[in-house]
Amino acid sequence: MKEIIEKLAKFENLSGVEMTDVIERIVTGRVTEAQIASLLLALKMKGETPEERTAIAQVMRGHAQHIPTEIHDAMDNCGTGGDKSFSFNISTTAAFVLAGGGVHMAKHGNRSISSKSGSADVLEALGINLDLKPAELGKVFDKTGIVFLFAKNMHPAMKYIMP
Repeated sequence: MKEIIEKLAKFENLSGVEMTDVIERIVTGRVTEAQIASLLLALKMKGETPEERTAIAQVMRGHAQHIPTEIHDAMDNCGTGGDKSFSFNISTTAAFVLAGGGVHMAKHGNRSISSKSGSADVLEALGINLDLKPAELGKVFDKTGIVFLFAKNMHPAMKYIMP
């Protein structure tokens, strides 16, 4: 990991293979918090290439939970999470409006990080169970046309990065 961090600190790009290996090590808990912090800081300073981003996305998808149902023509209306604008969560409300109008919604979200409320916070306040298993999520979607995909449940490997 030291060699990778040093390479990024010199503003050198990683190959897809290198980035895949690094992210695999992170999401399987084989690196320290200090190493993760150093890597992310160096990567942020250098800026990510499309190849690096693609490798990250592929590893994340490989470790994501999958819902055992056919979801066609579904939309996810992301919010502005993490933008530090301290804005009101409107994307969750909009998801209900869109679903009410017949749009299939697969709303992916999390708790608030920098705003007053994240999607999970809003739904929890409404009494919605956020800890459904993938099979249960599929049934909810099949029945209602809308489902909430709680980030911590859909991406359990992120426990090594997110609080």
